[in-house]
Amino acid sequence: MSQAEQDRPSVLRAARERTRAEITDQILNAARRHLATDGALGLSLRAIARELGVSSSAVYRYIASRDELLTRLMVAAYDALGVAAEDAEATVAREDHAGRWAAVCHAVRAWALAHPNEYGLVFGTPVPGYTAPSATVAPAARVSKVLLGILADATGRLGPTLADEDVAPDLRQALAPVRSLTASKVPDALVQRGLMAWAALFGTVSFELFGQLHHIVGEEPGDRDAFFAECVRRWTTRVGIATPQANETYTGPTRERQQEVRT
Repeated sequence: MSQAEQDRPSVLRAARERTRAEITDQILNAARRHLATDGALGLSLRAIARELGVSSSAVYRYIASRDELLTRLMVAAYDALGVAAEDAEATVAREDHAGRWAAVCHAVRAWALAHPNEYGLVFGTPVPGYTAPSATVAPAARVSKVLLGILADATGRLGPTLADEDVAPDLRQALAPVRSLTASKVPDALVQRGLMAWAALFGTVSFELFGQLHHIVGEEPGDRDAFFAECVRRWTTRVGIATPQANETYTGPTRERQQEVRT
């Protein structure tokens, strides 16, 4: 048997895998369009099959159920958001902890505004009857892992008040799950403050995206940007990782960068 004949099965297998990946991407892209028009509750593999001009059974060969479709969309959304946060944080000097935290916050908001339907899928109203499987856990933790890494790097530069701040035993027990993901050198008080800022970040982004800031924060161009930038500045100060100089180092992406994220 020639070498070409020996290689043929692997070449065919690679071609089949490539074709499967391409068709799966087509299904997921169609699902995102349906998510924008029909919402998560309206997602239907049969409707997607009609749009693609194939039979339902053909789609089911690639994605077995609506729940699997939801899981794939969620994992993709979490990964895309995680990449946006990681890429933004990587552009800031390592010693600028407040700037790194701000970069993550602004990246989360920019991604959410550019992808409101995917953001709503993972951070909006839960889909009745759907339980997210373990495959979503690691992708969902990507943003928080970046923030926890910043806290770990900042620990050596904390002021004595925060470094020595005590926490109640019941709080220490409550923090046990996140402590398993955090470097042991990070004080419990800093973990608590970080979690408060993390919750405030996603709460503020969700309020803006879901219309809860109408008639509360101005509608003129730049109003929401200014409000969010001030939120970020105060979060970094409250967490305890900001210095007066660091507070001025990162105020969010430029207009050009925001447009890149949206497209």
